[in-house]
Amino acid sequence: MTTTTLAVLVPLLPFLGAAAGLLLGRTAPGFVRPLAVLPTLAATVLCVVVALRQDGGRAIEAATELTPTGSVPVDLALYVDGFAALVAVVVGVVATCVQIYSTAYLRDDPRYPSYAALVSLFTAAMLLVVYSGDLMVLLVGWEVMGICSYFLVGHYWETPEARAASLKAFLVTKLGDVPFLIGLFALAADAGTFRITGILDAVAAGTVEHPTLVALLLVAGVAGKSAQFPLHTWLPDAMAGPTPVSALIHAATMVAAGVYFTARLLPLFAASAAAMTVLAVLAAVTMAGSALAALAQDDIKRVLAYSTIGQLGYMTGALAVGDRGAAVFHLLSHGAFKAVLFLAAGVIIHAAGTNSLAAMSRMSGLPRRVPDAYWTMTVALLALAAIPPFAGFFSKEAVLVAAEHTALGDSDAPAVAGWAVLVAGLVTALLTAAYAARLWLLAFRGRGTQAPDHGREPVAMTAVLWVLAVPSLAFGLTVGVLPGWFDGHSLAPTLTTAVLGTGVALVGGLVTYAAWRHATAFAGRPPIGAVAAHPDAEPAVSEAEAIASHTPAYGSVSAAPDPADPSRLLLGPLHRHAAAGFHLDAVYSALFVRPVRAAAQLVRFLDREVVDTYVSGSGTGVRWLGTAVRRAQTGNVQTYLAALLAGSVVLAVAAVVLSNVNAGS
Repeated sequence: MTTTTLAVLVPLLPFLGAAAGLLLGRTAPGFVRPLAVLPTLAATVLCVVVALRQDGGRAIEAATELTPTGSVPVDLALYVDGFAALVAVVVGVVATCVQIYSTAYLRDDPRYPSYAALVSLFTAAMLLVVYSGDLMVLLVGWEVMGICSYFLVGHYWETPEARAASLKAFLVTKLGDVPFLIGLFALAADAGTFRITGILDAVAAGTVEHPTLVALLLVAGVAGKSAQFPLHTWLPDAMAGPTPVSALIHAATMVAAGVYFTARLLPLFAASAAAMTVLAVLAAVTMAGSALAALAQDDIKRVLAYSTIGQLGYMTGALAVGDRGAAVFHLLSHGAFKAVLFLAAGVIIHAAGTNSLAAMSRMSGLPRRVPDAYWTMTVALLALAAIPPFAGFFSKEAVLVAAEHTALGDSDAPAVAGWAVLVAGLVTALLTAAYAARLWLLAFRGRGTQAPDHGREPVAMTAVLWVLAVPSLAFGLTVGVLPGWFDGHSLAPTLTTAVLGTGVALVGGLVTYAAWRHATAFAGRPPIGAVAAHPDAEPAVSEAEAIASHTPAYGSVSAAPDPADPSRLLLGPLHRHAAAGFHLDAVYSALFVRPVRAAAQLVRFLDREVVDTYVSGSGTGVRWLGTAVRRAQTGNVQTYLAALLAGSVVLAVAAVVLSNVNAGS
């Protein structure tokens, strides 16, 4: 079988699995789990075969005209280069692990068949984005992911949190998709094609007339999909969905799509210094702001959500300095360790019965309850904090090296972009190590009553953690083996960035540990085992309780703020603002939500009091006229004759008067 045929089957298999799962979910429930896992697993095997055949060499291309559309045709095109081959493998591996994990995590969920089908469709859409060589076909996968995210985030739709989160995710990403679509059409109009290779040729030939405008329009869509400032607020709220969905969205699909799209069209962005500078500023603000917010979160999944935003900022920063190899390298390593973090968090939430780190810090013995999650999360947190020799160290250092070269003028990208990414990257490395250390200390070094014992976690949930922990540990070591896959240049760290990056990470971790020891010793902890409800908190059901009781619900078990939380000591008065995401949602509410609601109320008032008044008045007038006419219909012939005679007389008199008036004039 040819490589092209295999590549076509890659997104087709999970799509067929999704269709079959939806059709057989009710009539043959025994086939649901095999249909969820096997097509995705088969697609992953094909991804590996395609990657081995591509081998970082010449891109695999094929195309056929999809439909005649006039001057700019739409082609069903395939384009698999080294980036696409590797990204597809990561997408397939993570999606397969998520499907296997979900068979145990949601084993008693009555809506599992539709959930599994949507995950398969989600995977197929992302694989279509990765392998597509035509922007309009890519857009199909782009939009299908948005629809799937709406349903998956809102899986527990009975709860207001899930409904609000799914709607917010859909609207915010669609807000970015509007300028994105305009940018695609403008780009195709300039280049005369939707084919990615044709567009890159047009950029190289200088026939794209407005590269800055087009690039900025596309950046808006990328910011929405990849959760970059200021369109990142949907991602933390998306934690209302099941934890496997969070792992899929954050590690391999959806948020990675924007970064991958920018990497594909990087020459277009590089043609505009203004666009690269804007991209660098957005990346810098995203990195630093999200890291501060992650340091102040109590919900373990929200910590990881803000962490994802920050790591996406690193990828965008690498693109802003013109190094797509570093961006995709970090995308791949991040996909592995972030999947571990979310899936391990699901195990921990199930064991602890809460999402709250404050509540976990009042439990002891949690590592003994969930040893697999403990060890694999430890590995993933070290990778996240960029501690050598874990994968995150090599990929994050590749970004810092690229920023350093640009800042020193060794790149075509603006030097200001390099300085912005380099400084923000080092600050974020410090903060990343801090919140990673805080999460580990609060979750696994708690003091108090023994964590509840729910027995051994299912093998389907723990085995995938070790599968994904291997690349989290070892993927960075392949940096010297696969240079051909990353534009042919080395991604090895330099001495300067290695020392700086590792140094600030170690400082962040050690300072957090010291703050935790200080807070634990002197904060005056409540009595052992006490978990007091926060006075302002509303009762909520945790995801763990929802799963255990087989009821679809979501929310953190609200606990009183932990006096031993080192983030309060580290952030000081900034903690309250960082915990609220720096009130960006409140700003959006004031600037957009309230004016729109006020306008809607005004329209409602005008419709009810003005438009309805005229409509009702017209109906009332007609009704009154009908009443008058009805009363005139007496059935008396003499009355009718008298009225006819009176009318004739009136008409005759009027005619005489008008004739006299005309004669006199």
